[in-house]
Formats: sequence, structure tokens, C-alpha cells
Amino acid sequence: MRGFLAILIKEFVHIRRDRGTIVFALLVPALQMTIFGYAIDVTIENIPLVVLDNDGRSESRKLVEAMVNTETFRVVERVQSMTAFRAALESGRAKTGIIIPADYSERLLRREQATVQVLIDGSDSQVATTSLNTVNLLVTQISIGRAQAVAERMRVMPSQTAAGDPALAIEVRPRLLYNPDLESSHFFVPGLVAIILQLVLIFLTSFSIVKERETGTLEQLFVTPVGAGGLLFGKLLPYAFMAFGELLIILLLMTTVFGVPISGSLFLLIGLSTLFIITVLGLGLMISTLAKTQLEAMQIAFMIMLPSILLSGFMFPRSEMPGLIYAISFILPVTYFIEILRGVILRGAGLMAVLPHVIGLLSCCAVILTVAMVRFRKQLD
Repeated sequence: MRGFLAILIKEFVHIRRDRGTIVFALLVPALQMTIFGYAIDVTIENIPLVVLDNDGRSESRKLVEAMVNTETFRVVERVQSMTAFRAALESGRAKTGIIIPADYSERLLRREQATVQVLIDGSDSQVATTSLNTVNLLVTQISIGRAQAVAERMRVMPSQTAAGDPALAIEVRPRLLYNPDLESSHFFVPGLVAIILQLVLIFLTSFSIVKERETGTLEQLFVTPVGAGGLLFGKLLPYAFMAFGELLIILLLMTTVFGVPISGSLFLLIGLSTLFIITVLGLGLMISTLAKTQLEAMQIAFMIMLPSILLSGFMFPRSEMPGLIYAISFILPVTYFIEILRGVILRGAGLMAVLPHVIGLLSCCAVILTVAMVRFRKQLD
């Protein structure tokens, strides 16, 4: 650790003079958190709906109103012919269409099964799945409601309530935990904390060392009486302090702007975030030992960031991934940190509940730091 204090002061002076580094470390994460937090929303609403109502009576209007009241659909066109109906779907103006036959109301009044046709644009699988599930659930609810109304009038039903009234055979009382309003921001925003931390710290650390190598100042430091540990930790510690500031800004935005409360221990969250910060600093150091120019450092950083976003469970569930891809996701430190964040922030999990993910992150940290420090020391030698 010889010369550590001198390198530490030198690095703080360098950061103070480099306004771009300060902006990138503190302002950019806040902008990313705000923009991505609002932009990433998987709640699908207001799907354009085209209606061909050949019945036109109160029962058919109630069906269309029920679809609109789900807030999943929005009527964009009411047409009078199949030609116009097909044109609305083919042009993309509507993503879902419903055709109500002329005898719809009459069949319901005669207690016969009425049939409606729903055509769904399957080009967007998420929109199509949401449309299909919503329509099936809505029709089931309407059918059960009509059956229960008939049963109440006829006093015939396979089951009864405690008061003796007709009731459905099975009553389900669902309760949503941790995110009762199903806000997509509660799922994505904690993951954004990990992604933004990794993005900014990797670029800051790797670029800083590679830049000094390009300008020749790193070689000048090699010939000074500064020890390997002093040089290494003197350069990384300032960025660790900046990472803490970045972490506090992101957590503040998460709780105030997006309304995601921290259900678990704040001290546990900060402590485990510190472990992730150390891991990412080691990852940035390792990139700096592989890259000779800033362009190479950027390319390697992007090679790490893309799998981190796609394979870590941030956007897509890891359980649905093929076996090989699923195995690769365990190599990424951000995979474990995202699980830790969602556990502590959303579920209020304690240390024992997230211990397997902590062990995984510790393992990644040990391997990355070992490789990074060995390669960096070899360059010093």
C-alpha cells in the first residue's frame, strides 16, 4: 500500500478537474433512472378494438362496454361491413376485432348459447396474449353472472351460502402480495438500480485507467515508488465513493418519483449494494487490463452489458430460458444482485432469505477481483 494516499489525492484532483466524469457519474444515472423507469412498462392497456355489431341491441352494447371497462381495450372503430372490419385489422389501426352476430340478444333471451367471434392480431405476441386472456376472463365472468342470476330466480344451484342463497360451487379469494396493484414499475425499477450501477461504474473505471495508459501517465506511475496495492486501491477508492453517491441518488428517485417503497432493511440493502459495487469496480479494472484503447474498452463493456440486460432476469424471466442460456446467466454478477434487490425492496426479505444470491455474488466478486488484480499486477511488473 506504499504511496496509496498520494494516488488517492491525485485521483480525486483528476476527477474534480474532469467535469465530464462527475456529470457521467451523478447526473446521467438520475436521467437514466427517470427515463427508463417511465419508458419500461409492460402493462398493456388501450389495445385498439374494432367492433362489428350486427345485433345493435342492449345486450351487445353491454358486451362492448364491458370490454372497454376492463381498460385493456379502446374502441377505435365501429364498422358496418366485413370489408371495413378486415381493413381495420390489416392496416394495423386495430389490434383486436369483435364480431357480434345478429341473433346474439335473441339467443341469450332464449337461454341458448350465443357465439361471438374475436379476431386478434398476433404480430405482437404480448398484445395478443393480453387480448386473449382478457377476453376469455371477461366472457367467463359474464357467463357466470348470467348463470347465477338464473339460478337465483329458479332457486337452483349446486351449492349454497351460509344464508341458504345459491352460490358457485367453488369460491376463490385471491390476494396479491408485495405488489397488489400489479405496477410494472415495482418490478422493473429495482432491477434498473443494478443495471445503471453496473453501466456507469464499468465505464468510469475502465475508461479512467485506459485513458491514463493512452496518455502515458500510467507508465510514469509505474516507475514511481508507489506500491502495487497503493496504486490499485488509490485509483479505485474515489470511484467507490462516487458509486455510493450514485446509489443514494437512484434509491431516492426510486422511492420518491416511482413510489417504490423499500420494504426490507435499508442497512442490509446498502451493505449488499457495497458488495456489488466492489464486484463491478473489479470488472471495470479487468476490462482496463484487456483493452489498450478507450474504443476497445467501450466494445468490451458493451459485450458485458448486453448479456447483463437480456439474461439477468431484468427484462425476461430466467426460468423460461433454454438450459444453456440459463446456465450462462449464473456467471453474471448482476443476476444475483437483481434478485437481492427485488427480495429486499419488494418482499422485505432478510439476509437468510437472499443468502443463496449473496453467496453467488460473493463468488463472482472473488473470481473477478482475483483475475483483475493478478492481471493488473502483471502489467505493473
